[in-house]
Amino acid sequence: MSDHEYEQHDPPPPPVATPQARTNVGELQDSIDEMLAHLAEAKSMPLSNNVLVDRDGFAAMLERLRAELPDELRAARWMVREREAFIARTNERAHEILERAKAESKRLVSESYILAEAVEEANILVRRAEGEARKLRLEAEDEIEHQLEEIESLMAELLTRTHAAREELHRSRPAPPDVPL
Repeated sequence: MSDHEYEQHDPPPPPVATPQARTNVGELQDSIDEMLAHLAEAKSMPLSNNVLVDRDGFAAMLERLRAELPDELRAARWMVREREAFIARTNERAHEILERAKAESKRLVSESYILAEAVEEANILVRRAEGEARKLRLEAEDEIEHQLEEIESLMAELLTRTHAAREELHRSRPAPPDVPL
């Protein structure tokens, strides 16, 4: 039998949310609850823990959930990419500074009457360049760490609310009927 013969044929989910229609945490939890309910209601495969799920419907629910994710998550991804690009630019700038310092050092060393001063000047430039590169990198990492802490806090809040919603769902289930013996 093909995969399509095993799929449930439920009505399609509501249309996917557009980026202009951002939702709050409660609506995200509702979407997650809807997906959990969809899985809970799915038909079981005989002799297996696997279930049959309407692939297109479930994919549409996931797409809608992705569209509803807070902008902070997208911002966090952007910030990580920007951090990596900033570090690359900082390393490149440090490398350029080091190369200029080395070139300047060689030029000064080649002049015999100021050999001692040239070596000292080159070392100072290299140390400054290394210090500046280190400072720029640490500042970037501190800013990213701060932003990631904020994102982590948001994710923890989302997880806490999701757990609470699931607990509320489980508490609201009716008790199974008593079966006479």
